[in-house]
Parts: sequence; structure tokens; C-alpha cells
Amino acid sequence: MDFTFTGDEDAYRQELRRFAAKVLAPHYQSDDKAAKLRPQLVADLASMGLTGLRIPERHGGQEASAVVAGMAAEEVARGDFNAAYLIIVSALVSDILTRNATEEQQAAWLPPIASGEVVPAFCITEPGHGTDAAKLEMKAEPDGDGWRLTGEKTSITLGMSADVALVLSRTGGPGARGVSAFWVELDDAHVSRAAFDDLGSRAIGRASLHFDGLPVPKEALVGGEGQGFVSVMQGFDYSRAIIGLACLGAAQVSLDEALQWSRDREAFGSPIGTFQGVAFPLAEQATYLRGARHVCYEALWRKDNDVEHSTEAAMAKFWAPKLAAETIHQCLLTFGHLGYSSESPVGQRLRDVIGLEIGDGTAQVSKLVIARNLLGRAYAP
Repeated sequence: MDFTFTGDEDAYRQELRRFAAKVLAPHYQSDDKAAKLRPQLVADLASMGLTGLRIPERHGGQEASAVVAGMAAEEVARGDFNAAYLIIVSALVSDILTRNATEEQQAAWLPPIASGEVVPAFCITEPGHGTDAAKLEMKAEPDGDGWRLTGEKTSITLGMSADVALVLSRTGGPGARGVSAFWVELDDAHVSRAAFDDLGSRAIGRASLHFDGLPVPKEALVGGEGQGFVSVMQGFDYSRAIIGLACLGAAQVSLDEALQWSRDREAFGSPIGTFQGVAFPLAEQATYLRGARHVCYEALWRKDNDVEHSTEAAMAKFWAPKLAAETIHQCLLTFGHLGYSSESPVGQRLRDVIGLEIGDGTAQVSKLVIARNLLGRAYAP
């Protein structure tokens, strides 16, 4: 068993850490206050190849492994947790298009994502259908050789800034087999947007998108008609482990800061780290973070080696965001009143990671996947 990165992977990880600290971290809090996606952030990530990690080299991407994509999300999140959303969404969308789109479609759609020319979104959730995505109601009605999309998508990450989107819409009867996937340009003439006022991750512009008969050509269909739900859901397994690592990156940098504070801060004549009440909770969180990181990377390693990984990915998704919130909370308490100040990034990290306890599948959904895989579908909820 080898629990180390290769030399090249470790060098890349160190390069990403320096990039995150120097280029991303200085804007983390100001971007949150501005509550909008900063265009230079997209350009900075693209310059490092981070918007094209999972895109084949022939289409301008890095053709990186799932493990490397997870590593990138973890390191970027240390400097700017919200910047990791661009990695997560781009990697997920790119992976789905690479597996399901034709070569001609890939050649047209993937290079602009890799270069950062366009920001993609993933449109599944609807006001009445979040977890139960197979029952979505948005319609794709035939219109000549193409379709017109009508309906609402909600809680869309990057919804206020995205130029293009992978949209699930109903082309057939009820259930998953009546759902198709389309790659569309978010034309302002047919798509209106309404921003959410969120607790955290305000810079990513979560929004509702209202489609008013958006015309899409037949070439916009991804895969076969009625195959959208199945093809899209297959991509979520490994992306959930990437999400887990992004949360752990924010937790780890908070822990690193709390450990240094425990060395520097003195009380009753000694560094506060010499007191068990300070040191032991941090030791516990460090242990939990190590375990969760192994689960995440195991899921991604399994993805890269074509080994079943839905259980491990579900474990990563329910455990890592929850653990990250708990760890960051403990770090905030370690800093005391300084941690509670808005001048500290610790509070913002706490607000931000909570969002991924909800987004992309709640803990209940992940536990359901785990239980069914462990017990068998007939013996589980």
C-alpha cells in the first residue's frame, strides 16, 4: 500500500498551495463582501489549468486524474474556498461531456471551458425537486429540428455568472427515462436570473434561472434522448469526493492557523497549547481530518482505476463537509474573540462549508446510498 503522492503530484500540490496563498487568499473575504464572481478569478484559475483539469488534452485541457482534480480542489480551497466551486463544476460538467457527448460536440464545447472563456453551470434542481431529480418538471418541447426549454431551475451554483449550462429537462414521460440533457447558451433574451442572498459562498452567485422558451438546436442534445438522467447521475459519485476535499482544505488551513495561535498566544504564563483543553480538541480534529481525507482520496483512486466507488464517494460527501464545519468551529473557539471577528477568515470558512452539507446531496441521501450498498437494496431504506 502506498499512501504518498508521486514526485510530480507533490510538486504540483506545492505549486498550487503557493498559488492559493499568493493569488487567491488576498481576495477571499473581499469577494464575499462584493457577493459576485470576480472575472479575474476565472482568468487566474484558467492560467493554472484549473478550469480544464478533466478535459482531454486534445481539447485544450490537462486530462488530469480524478486524484489530481481532488488535490487541486483541496489546495485551492485553502486560499479561497469559493474558487474551488469553479474546479468542482468544471470538472463535473467536463467529465459528463467527455463520456456522453460526440467528438464533434466535445471539440466545440470543451475548449472554451478549459481556457476560462466561458463559465459553466449545472442545472438540475427545481423548486419542487431537489433530491428527487427524476421527477423534474422543466419541459423541452419539440420545435422544428430542436426544442424550446421552459421552466425554472433553482439553487444553481454560478447561476448569476455562467455563460453556458448542462440542463436536464423532460422530453418524455414520467420518471428518469423521460429526462434528457442539453448543452445550452444562457441567452438573456430567454433566461432570467434571480440571485440568492446566502449565508455563505456569496461570491459564487447561487441563483434561480427562469427559462422562457429558450431555443436549442438538435445538436445541443447530450447523448440520446431520454438518457440524460442516467448519464448525469454517474458523474456525481467522484465529484462528491472532490467536494469533500475542498471542505477539508478549508478545515485544514483553519486548523493550521489555530495550531500556530496555540503556540503564540499565552495565558497564565504559558502558551495556550500547553493546556489540555486547547490541545486535545485540536488533536481530535486533526485525527478526523486525516481519516476523512483518506476516504476522499480512496474514492478518487477507485474512479481512476475503474473500481466501484459509489460507497466511498457517499461516505466522503456526508462526512467531510460535516467534519469541516465542526473543525472550523473548534478553530474559531480556539481563537476566542478574534475568531469571532469578521476580520478573521475563519468565520467565513465556517459559513461557506455549511453550504456543501446541503448542495450536491445531503447527508441523508449519502447515508441512503451507503446503506443500500452495504445491505442490499431489498434490506435497506
